[in-house]
Amino acid sequence: MSRLVIRIVEIKGSCPVYRVGDRIVLEDGYRLNLEETDALCFHSVASLLPYHIALYRGVKPADIGLARAGDKAYVQCLDPCEYTGGGTVVFEIEKQDGS
Repeated sequence: MSRLVIRIVEIKGSCPVYRVGDRIVLEDGYRLNLEETDALCFHSVASLLPYHIALYRGVKPADIGLARAGDKAYVQCLDPCEYTGGGTVVFEIEKQDGS
């Protein structure tokens, strides 16, 4: 079974939902693993939706502008923290193939 592991690697400002190191785990490209997911902000889903299927199917992050090189993709949430007082969260997305 393959899955996407999405890690919070940076927070600019203050996010009320995520902490650095939190994970979101998607199995089968779309199924949220509730046992391994630490938190999920519904606003951040908008940042993940355009890419999760392509990354799950093996498209290289650099080919779609989500990394310079390597197998990890990077996106950020839509909160412009400098203007809202909230937090802009940076996500690292990695496909993991398992048994």
